[in-house]
Amino acid sequence: MKYGLPEGDDATRGIVKIAILAVGGQGGGVLSGWVTDVAQRTGWHVQSTSVAGVAQRTGATIYYVEMMPRDPARGDARPVLSLSPAPGDVDILIAAELVEAGRAVLRGFVTPERTTLIASSHRMLAVSEKIVPGDGKASPDTVLRRAGEASRRFIHFDMETMAKKAGSVVSASLFGALAGSGELPFPRDAFEETIKAGGKGVDASLRAFALAYERAASGDGEHEPAAPAVKPKPANTPARLRDAWNGLLGRVERLPPPVRELAGPGLVKVVDFLDPAYGAEYLGRLERIVAADEEARSWAFSREAAKYVANAMVYDDIIRVADLKTRPARAARVRTEVRLREGQTLRTTEYFHPRMEEICGLLPARLGAAIERRPGLMKSFNRLVDRGRRIRTDGMLGFGTLWSLAGLRRWRRGLLRHQVESRHLEEWLAVAERERASDYALGVEVLKCRRLIKGYSDTHKRGQSKFDRVLSCLDLLRGRPDAADWIRRLREAALADADGVALDGAIRTVRSFAEPSSG
Repeated sequence: MKYGLPEGDDATRGIVKIAILAVGGQGGGVLSGWVTDVAQRTGWHVQSTSVAGVAQRTGATIYYVEMMPRDPARGDARPVLSLSPAPGDVDILIAAELVEAGRAVLRGFVTPERTTLIASSHRMLAVSEKIVPGDGKASPDTVLRRAGEASRRFIHFDMETMAKKAGSVVSASLFGALAGSGELPFPRDAFEETIKAGGKGVDASLRAFALAYERAASGDGEHEPAAPAVKPKPANTPARLRDAWNGLLGRVERLPPPVRELAGPGLVKVVDFLDPAYGAEYLGRLERIVAADEEARSWAFSREAAKYVANAMVYDDIIRVADLKTRPARAARVRTEVRLREGQTLRTTEYFHPRMEEICGLLPARLGAAIERRPGLMKSFNRLVDRGRRIRTDGMLGFGTLWSLAGLRRWRRGLLRHQVESRHLEEWLAVAERERASDYALGVEVLKCRRLIKGYSDTHKRGQSKFDRVLSCLDLLRGRPDAADWIRRLREAALADADGVALDGAIRTVRSFAEPSSG
């Protein structure tokens, strides 16, 4: 749709109404300024305003621009334009990320007979999604489908990643997509002159603009290409261990296809955590599980085991945290995210809050266990340990401390935490396999309960408690035809809130019908 001078006496028909929805830090103000500038640069009347957004979207703001061409016959005209968008009355809506596009659809700003929707398809989690202990993410497929149904034209692709590759921010690629869409009757050079007039980050912004312009102009932005398949690759595996790694990959290839799909990434994760011998241990467990499984069941038990056994073997401890925080890839990512420029110095402070339990986990198994058996000694030591610590890792002392901690991984098998986690893993698998023998679906649900355990320190303790409480209901449910469904409900209740209120209610419900009546 191209806009120009209206026909007849109704001047309002020539007004172009553009709403921009962005979260703090995405450059929504810059984008609205560019849109305003390009309209002024081409001689149009234009007005822009901003409307403060809602707190749960971390400062989401609606920027609104109305513009209309000047009528040569009315050179002195000063049109009165609206200050905010109205449902059903928006021509172009630009969303800086996918949930903002969904929010625009829900608010009625996007209509199939009128609105062109331009959105970056990347996700930025809302607070309501982050606070869920499990996976609280909303489905992007649902938002994409509804946005496509609600709009006249839907242009969407990952403009955030495109901008980062160009060294810029998403506002530049959104501006390029707007220009490339052809929805405004302005030449490309007018958009580019607007960027140049800003005087900051011009080259990077122009690169991001050009990439998005070409994508939108070609029509590729109206459908997302399928992501290429990624083959599992070893992480941090030395060259001298390549033969061992190739042997492990060969074992993965011999697994049933549904299991192989998750066993490959699981193997990468496990080997990266410790060494190829640990990967062989993972595959040994998995091969034993597959041998007892049924193809008629689509290998459902083995498939879940491929995922959750790997997660159980790659537990979070201080060694793991230190390892991840000292990797070159993480340092490079931080420098990219803060847009570190030449001549600037980056100072990094890491926060740790270990308890005495984590310190004992770092000790040789017999020594750590001996200390844990003495409550008074644990309490005394904990007064010195249980406090937050901030470690500067941009210097030799702080970085060296974490690097040394990460180096303890080679002795991990002899440490208390490893032995505790290994014992818990075997007990959990034994329970799942026992339940599978009499109720296949129940065994699968027991495997899935492993997702309740994550993190370290207090986070791990809370997850472990919820895991134990859910599985404590097995004796009450065993033999019931809906046992698997109830374990699933209990697990979902445990994931619903951090305090466990929903889980308490679910357990009371189970006890109300499963425990024998006292009367």
